[in-house]
Amino acid sequence: MDKIVLLGSTGSIGKQTLDVCRAHNIVIKALSANSDVETLEAQAREFLPEYAVIADETLVKDLKTRLADTEIKVHGGEKGLCEIAALPGCRVVNAIVGMAGLVPTLSAIRAGNDVALANKETLVTGGKLVMDAVERSGVKLLPVDSEHSAIFQCLQGAAGNKFSKIILTASGGPFYGKNLGELAGVTKEQALAHPNWAMGEKITIDSATLMNKGLELIEAVWLFGAEPSQIQIVVQRESVIHSAVEFEDGAIIAQLGSADMRLPIQYALTYPERLDCPAKKLSFEDLSALTFGTPDEKTFVCLAAAKRAIEKGGNAPCIINCANETAVRLFLDGRIRFLDIGDAVEESLSEVKFIANPTLYELLDTQKSAEKFVLTKFGLSK
Repeated sequence: MDKIVLLGSTGSIGKQTLDVCRAHNIVIKALSANSDVETLEAQAREFLPEYAVIADETLVKDLKTRLADTEIKVHGGEKGLCEIAALPGCRVVNAIVGMAGLVPTLSAIRAGNDVALANKETLVTGGKLVMDAVERSGVKLLPVDSEHSAIFQCLQGAAGNKFSKIILTASGGPFYGKNLGELAGVTKEQALAHPNWAMGEKITIDSATLMNKGLELIEAVWLFGAEPSQIQIVVQRESVIHSAVEFEDGAIIAQLGSADMRLPIQYALTYPERLDCPAKKLSFEDLSALTFGTPDEKTFVCLAAAKRAIEKGGNAPCIINCANETAVRLFLDGRIRFLDIGDAVEESLSEVKFIANPTLYELLDTQKSAEKFVLTKFGLSK
């Protein structure tokens, strides 16, 4: 197996990636975190990578002091992330949260490294740039999201046959079936109480608003060369069917498993091999039912906005993603209400400048513009 560069090692996906690496003695070449110096130090001492990077440059000195008795090289900032992403002969696991994962992903691809992508915002914001870079470099872009891993696995036995439809499943989150009136007073604690998955705060809130499913739809368009109209979102409450593919003859191939992210993480690390996994095996004897439904886009407006954004193209997906990132941060900080997130995402599409064929620099400018719009909308400062 390749040596691993793990970007975002202290988050939920990062920690579960390290579980898989422990189970199979996978060598860690480099680790990175945003600002959790204490956890990064503990991980570095256990796995002894060659490099440790802290994205918050104000914490570089602290990390260097903590690891001074080791031979681990310490770097910081986006430059440091890009440097370890480009280390030769490595598989890069991108578990960074948000659009901050885009530039390091491009660095990895341009260096010829395969990427196990858990950072969906990379493709949401810079889909064309990323896929063009993948084609030029000839690297593998391996999905880590459970839904996209499921689709990827379903397509492994397709023998060149084209799919007619992708069935992207959703748990529905903690508020499935609720109306706008019932969501008006939702608290942070309620929104973070996901019924099936243990995830980081940002993705858990995205699941509660269904923005996560909108982002996944956009990601699937780029990963699998699908038209938005070919992707059907189905609520599968038990999170047992992780997604499915329908072929032209009407046959549907689905991937099932327990609600444990270590399954898709491991497949992305060991592909094309399948090895024993530390995750719990799915037991059909324990299943009482599989239930299905349709998402309510009138209540969960983030999903509808994501669909409009990918149809519009250009920097529109970047606009809604960055507006959402800002609004979710404000909600988690207690500065806006739950339903304000959807309002901000919807309005951003018409309020932030549209660019049909954005460059990387224009996407980064879009990020700033979307953040400014959301802050201004609510009369807040950064």
